[in-house]
Amino acid sequence: MRLTDFWERMEHHLGATYADSWARDYVLDSLGGRTVHQALDAGVDTKVVWRAVCEALRLAPSER
Repeated sequence: MRLTDFWERMEHHLGATYADSWARDYVLDSLGGRTVHQALDAGVDTKVVWRAVCEALRLAPSER
């Protein structure tokens, strides 16, 4: 998944303003206790980060 696709999905589910804030502040255990931004900066694959976001937001499989 391209990074632009990732952020489009984040904005779709959380809104343009809140997506970035959530990605900076919300710590995900499944990402090793990192935020989305920290995980992406560390080189974690966007697909892995997106799956963690989907779990945290409890998105239905059809919305993933």
